Amino acid sequence: MSDFTSEFWNWWVVLGTVGAIGYCAWLLLATGRIKAKSAAAPGLQVGTTGHTWDGDLAEYNNPLPRWWLWLFWITIVFSLVYLALYPGLGRIPGMLGWTSTDAHAKESAAAAATINPLYEKYLAMDLKQVAADPQARAMGERLFLNHCAQCHGSDAGGSRGFPSLRDDDWLYGGAPETIRESIMNGRRGVMPALGSTLGAEGTKNVVAYVRSLSGLAHDGARARIGEPLFHQNCAACHGMEGRGNQAVGAPNLTDKIWLYGSSEAAITEGINKGRHVEGVGEDMPMPAHKDTLGPGKVQVLAAYVWGLSNQPITAK
Repeated sequence: MSDFTSEFWNWWVVLGTVGAIGYCAWLLLATGRIKAKSAAAPGLQVGTTGHTWDGDLAEYNNPLPRWWLWLFWITIVFSLVYLALYPGLGRIPGMLGWTSTDAHAKESAAAAATINPLYEKYLAMDLKQVAADPQARAMGERLFLNHCAQCHGSDAGGSRGFPSLRDDDWLYGGAPETIRESIMNGRRGVMPALGSTLGAEGTKNVVAYVRSLSGLAHDGARARIGEPLFHQNCAACHGMEGRGNQAVGAPNLTDKIWLYGSSEAAITEGINKGRHVEGVGEDMPMPAHKDTLGPGKVQVLAAYVWGLSNQPITAK
């Protein structure tokens, strides 16, 4: 309710809520005066509403039972008491002064008092030791499913534009401290658009050369022409041999792992349009989790991610 930009919406909610409750009360009073014909004059047939099904199945026009009407009155009284005690009418806070924000803060503080010592214990341990702890792995898996699976998949296998975390191919490196850094501060890799620089023919030649680096089918003549173009425009990030550069997150182009696909169309799209960080879709950057998780949870999560592609040695 604090997001209202004018007093109009505050009163819109107040009047709408009170009006709805008042209408329900009026409806109960109005319908409660209706008496069944059979009760007013025994022996008379009760009328119907005019609705008929299957030719002879009619709906009689009897009033609701009294006990049912009292249930409705109880709900109305309950709603009035609730709105008096708790916030529900625009900006009116309620007599108890309860807010969901304060309730969440208290619950979070209580939970933190219980679990923070456990995270502090793991924060003081070497990350590989944390990865070998069964309890820490279980905790890390839950953190991963809540914060990472939306992009990397529940099995960490990745998808188009989001790398798999189960193999040994890492854009920024797979060392424990590097994984922790990625989770803490996020990653914002950008590939510039080169379509206007290379031109249509130059792009085709570079695509052929890039596909040749990993042994994919390609036009040999175009690949030979595309090699110097690659060295001039792409080697600064991907290296002269196309093996990538983990310092800037440039992928290795000589293996069989492709973030956006290895087809000519996919590689052409990447060269022409680049891969930009716009915050939406498959080019969305990896967000920083240092503020949402904190160092202790990041330590456990990083250990879990590291363990997906390694074999932690469990202490005996």
